Amino acid sequence: MREYTVRAEKTGESVDHWYVKIENTAPTSSFDKLDDAIAEGKKLAEENKPSRLVVYNHLHEIVDEHVYK
Repeated sequence: MREYTVRAEKTGESVDHWYVKIENTAPTSSFDKLDDAIAEGKKLAEENKPSRLVVYNHLHEIVDEHVYK
């Protein structure tokens, strides 16, 4: 099962960008808004079933998870 993640790129206390990553590779996409990154992550995971999307907050804690079969 392929895993996609949405993670924050931070400088100090502020979030600069939200990244969509495929497993442990370099980020595939960068977004200014979390909602846009989540939408892209869901799209990629849906298109590449079976897969899982894990969304992390700016503290690197899991806040949401979706499994696509």
